[in-house]
Amino acid sequence: MAVAGEVRHAYRRARRLEYLTLAYNALEAVVSIGAGIAAGSTALIGFGADSLIESTSGAALLWRLQEGEANERRERRALKLVGASFLLLAGYVAYESAGSLLRREPPEVSWVGIVVAALSVVIMPWLAWQKRRAAAQIGSRALHADSRQTSLCAYLSAILLGGLALYAAFGWWWADPVAALVMVPIIAHEGVEALRGEHCDDCAP
Repeated sequence: MAVAGEVRHAYRRARRLEYLTLAYNALEAVVSIGAGIAAGSTALIGFGADSLIESTSGAALLWRLQEGEANERRERRALKLVGASFLLLAGYVAYESAGSLLRREPPEVSWVGIVVAALSVVIMPWLAWQKRRAAAQIGSRALHADSRQTSLCAYLSAILLGGLALYAAFGWWWADPVAALVMVPIIAHEGVEALRGEHCDDCAP
């Protein structure tokens, strides 16, 4: 009974984390896209679009985490949805970054965007860590995959900040899109693993 109670608690905590992720991503998307349009910044608009894409993963995990529905079929479907959102994100980042390089677009400085990106660098690693803990407790590969996508959001936030800083300090307009392109194969690899249903060592039920 104690073990069953701990599992139920873990499911409730996992759902709360996904609700928090969805709420934060929605706020992040609205603020980033608004600031990007105001500043004419493709990087910020792309960052906001990334937040919308990540919401797909969060919605899939909420569906997966309904209490009493921890069956393998639901797990596989949720994992595939997470994997698809990874690949969609990789394609979007590649498209936007390549476009910025071809157009020679420097990132625009927006203090609102910088604050949002800085908050994400702090909040997203904490959310990812909490999700990994919950994934290990309930044995969910899908939740673990989603935690890795949350970590990628933190990396992209750091890239956005780094690109703006390098442009402000040295005038390196290409730093932001090049750094983002480096992330594309990493993001795509995570998507392929999720679609294949790869097990992680920490997710054994």
